Order: sequence, then structure tokens, then C-alpha cells
Amino acid sequence: MKENKTKYSVLGILSYGPKSGYDIKKFYQQSIAGFWSESYGQIYPILKRLAEEGLATKSIQKQEGKPDRHIYAITDKGREELQRWLVEPIGRYIGRHEILLKLIFGRQISLNGNIIQIERFRERQLGELKEVERLRKRSETQKTDDPNLPYWLLAFDYGKHVNEAYIQWAEKALAALHNMENKTSSRKEKK
Repeated sequence: MKENKTKYSVLGILSYGPKSGYDIKKFYQQSIAGFWSESYGQIYPILKRLAEEGLATKSIQKQEGKPDRHIYAITDKGREELQRWLVEPIGRYIGRHEILLKLIFGRQISLNGNIIQIERFRERQLGELKEVERLRKRSETQKTDDPNLPYWLLAFDYGKHVNEAYIQWAEKALAALHNMENKTSSRKEKK
């Protein structure tokens, strides 16, 4: 049975300290959006379930003129559950790569249309690579004494290498498509 990883991502975020659902969503957006995201529609039901299972506690913080804030904190039981999950073998990754889906059906459009798609993909990955490098530099300067920093740096290195591999693949794919384009042009000229 497929296990809901949202539970563990929320427990992991709570392991950094107590947070509201809004704070958790902000953490996803500002810190790990490059590889993981959850919607409010996923976060709030999980928080409720974590509290019901004793994996997190919920406290209410009164605010003047604003709705009360519901703050969640990981419990010892929650930390044990997170640690249990962290040492489990990682499941097989089955990614959804739209560029590959479009490419395998690429014969349905012009060669130039495929080239444009790969060029867009390459540009996007170059942007992702710059963002990973920016986040890494920011973390290195802002979190110098954070004991979590070495783990974050490893995650940034992963992002860097994955994006570099995508860029390298895109360049090879473009070369192959341009080669196909040249062969097609040569055949037309010979006729």
C-alpha cells in the first residue's frame, strides 16, 4: 500500500519547531518547492490527523483583531515516527516528465517544433540551476551555525547535478534534432 509522504514532510517541518498550517505552507514555498510541495488542502487534514494520532500537539494562539492561530508541535511519538520513516528504504521514483512525453510523440509536429520544445526545456533548467545555486549561497551565508546545513547542502548538490544532467541531455537532444534537420534538408535538395 502506498504511504502518504505528506505526513512525513509535515512531521519533518515540525521537527524544526512549532508552526501553523500557514507557516508550513510558507516553508514548502520558500525552502523546498524545488523538490516538494503540498497544498493547504493536503496540509490541514494531515495536521488534524497528526494531532489525532498523538504525533503532534495543537495549541491555540490568540491574536488581537485576527483569527486565532493554530500552532502544531511535533511530539516524541511524532519524532519517533519521523525517524522510523527516515531509515526506511526509499521507494522507486516514477517521475512525470512532460518533455519526454511530448518528445515520444514528437513526430506529430515539425522538427522545428520539437527543437523549440527542447530549447525551452534547456532554458528552464538553466533557470532552475541558477535558483539552486542562489539558494545554496543564501543558506551558506545565513545558516553558518545551523546543524542542519550540511544536509541542506547535500540536497542543493543533488539539485545542481540533476539540473546539469538535464541541460547536458537537452544539448545532446538538440544536436540530434539539428542533425535530423540537416539530413532532411539534404534529401530535399537532392530531389
